[in-house]
Amino acid sequence: MGKLEKHSQERARREHLQKIVLGTIKVAGILSVGLLAPSVIGAMDKLGLLPKSRQREYITSSAAKLTKRGLLKYINGHYELTKDGEKILRQWELSDYIIHRPKKWDKKWRAVIFDIPEKKRKTRDKITILFRQAGFRRLQDSVWVFPYDCEDIIGLLKTDFHVGKYLLYMIVEELENDKQLRKDFNLIR
Repeated sequence: MGKLEKHSQERARREHLQKIVLGTIKVAGILSVGLLAPSVIGAMDKLGLLPKSRQREYITSSAAKLTKRGLLKYINGHYELTKDGEKILRQWELSDYIIHRPKKWDKKWRAVIFDIPEKKRKTRDKITILFRQAGFRRLQDSVWVFPYDCEDIIGLLKTDFHVGKYLLYMIVEELENDKQLRKDFNLIR
């Protein structure tokens, strides 16, 4: 395994641990230091993330780093999620969001068109990445399609990224020359 690949795996493991820590605190509201480790260790055991001998050390270190980044706050022996922590956790949850794919396609395309200004370029780039991760296909620069209902995630994107006026969701009955798209989405029998 190359140095770059090992570094990438370690970074992914750290980010996953941070998601678990933030998610655990989100569910609990506030969480004392004494309860944080057992809650997170339970989730980590199920995922086989860290060696048992160093779990508490990793959790404590992760929580301290999240606090330093302003995603958690530590008050009177308790951790709380900050507004920034909620925002980052929500973005992580969106990137892991899986769109329900029914057994039978309703033969309608979901098209998303957006025109996000240059001053919001980072937001535009994040949305593009989320579309790719979710399996959308790009038709043109800011036109994406998906064959299944995804109105919920589009609503979340509009709300979380404050792009409601720049993003348009459509349900399209017919799309010219869609044979390649149907092939890409494995809809041709």
